[in-house]
Amino acid sequence: MSVDKATVAKIASLARIKMGDEELERMVPELNGILDWVEQLGEVDVTGIEPMTAVIPKKLRLRDDVVDADPLTGGGKREDVLANAPAAEHGFFGVPKVIE
Repeated sequence: MSVDKATVAKIASLARIKMGDEELERMVPELNGILDWVEQLGEVDVTGIEPMTAVIPKKLRLRDDVVDADPLTGGGKREDVLANAPAAEHGFFGVPKVIE
């Protein structure tokens, strides 16, 4: 696969990048080089190789999902939170209507 000046101009237009003719000409071989390199990667035999997301194994450190574990932030404070609201309606924040 290769790109020409018109394709680079279209890509620049879609990306909202203003480029002159000289810049477009300079980008054609650069993008073609990138596409050639990607095609080379497709030729590599990867049968039997597991996909990986990082070069070192990572394990997420998870905590127990406990409701109301912290008394300061654990919940059950609806009235305290709504006391600061400019308008509270039925236990929720009241907001102005924006769509007719």
